Amino acid sequence: MNGQQDDANAPASPTPSPAASGGAPGRRTLWAIAAFALLAVAIAAVWLDERSAQRRLRLEVAERLTELEAVDKATHTAVKDAQDNVRDVQAKVALLESRLAESQTQQAALEALYRELAPARDEWALTEIEQVLLLANQQLQIAGNVSGALAALQLADTKLQRLDRPQFVPLRRALARDMDRLKAVPYVDVAGLSLRLDQAIAAVDGLPLALEERLPAPAPPSPPPDEAPWRRFLREIWQELRQLVRIENLDRPEAPLLTPQEQYFLRENLKLRLLAARFDLLFRDQPNFRADVGAAEAWLKKYFDTRAKPVQSLLTLLGQIKATDMAAELPGLAGSLDAVRVLQLARDKPLR
Repeated sequence: MNGQQDDANAPASPTPSPAASGGAPGRRTLWAIAAFALLAVAIAAVWLDERSAQRRLRLEVAERLTELEAVDKATHTAVKDAQDNVRDVQAKVALLESRLAESQTQQAALEALYRELAPARDEWALTEIEQVLLLANQQLQIAGNVSGALAALQLADTKLQRLDRPQFVPLRRALARDMDRLKAVPYVDVAGLSLRLDQAIAAVDGLPLALEERLPAPAPPSPPPDEAPWRRFLREIWQELRQLVRIENLDRPEAPLLTPQEQYFLRENLKLRLLAARFDLLFRDQPNFRADVGAAEAWLKKYFDTRAKPVQSLLTLLGQIKATDMAAELPGLAGSLDAVRVLQLARDKPLR
C-alpha cells in the first residue's frame, strides 16, 4: 500500500522530444555496424592467427613425427641389437651353467675320491713312518748312528707336518721328545776318527823296526896330503877294524829278534788291531776300542823304533784317538714307535 501511494504522489517523467527520438536509432545502427566491422576484423585476425598457428603446429607435428620416426627406427635397431646380444648372453650363460654343472660334478667326484683315498693316504704315511723309525732304531742300536737316526726323525716329522692331521699330534710330540734326547747325546766324529785310523793303517808298512836302528857312521878324516904310505896303510886298517865292532847304550829292553816272515806278520797283525778298533768305533764299543788301540800302542813301543818320527807321530795319533769318550748311553726310539702303532690300531678298529 505504501509503495502504490509513493508512485501516485511522484511527479510525472518528462516526455522525450521528437528530434531526440528520431536520431537515436541511426546512431545505434552506426554503432552496431562499427562494432560488427570491428568484430569481423577481430574474427578475421583471430582466424588468420589461428590458421598460422595451425600451420606452425602442423609443421612442428610433422617435424616431431619425422624425429619420432627416426628415433623409432634407431630404437628398433637398438632393440634388435639388444635382443641379439641378449640371445648371445643367454647362450653364453647356458654354456657357463653347463660347464659349471660339469665342474661341480667333477668336484663332487674328486671330493668323494679324496674322502676314499684320504684314509689310505694316512695309512700309507703311518706305514712309511714306521719303517723309517725301525731303520733309524736299528742304525742307532747297532751302529750308533745318532746323526742318521736324528735325520730320520726329522724326515718323519716333516711328512706329518705336510699331512696336517689333528690325530697325528701325539706322534709329533713323541718324535720331538726322541729328537731332543738324540740332540743331547755327545757328538762323536766317527767319520773323522775312521779316516785317522785309515791313515794309521796306511803308515804301518813304512814304520822302522827296533832291530833296524843304525847309528850314523862317522865321516872318515881326510888324510893329509904329505902322509907317509905306511901311515895311510895303518889308518885304513884301523877304520876297517872299527866297522867290525859297534857299542850302543840301550835305554829299554832289548828288542826280540824277528825273521822277515815274523816282521811281515807283525805289521799285518798291527793293521788288524787298528781295523778292529775301527769296527769298535762304528759300534761305539768303547772298552774293545780302547783295548785294541792300547794293544797297537804296546806293539809299537815294543817292536818299532820309538825314536823315529813316523813312530812317534803314530803313537801321538793313537793316544788322541784312545782318549775319545763314547761311554754315553744311546737312547732308543721306543716312544715314537709306540705312538705310530697306537695310531695304526686306532685306525684298524673302525674297519673291524
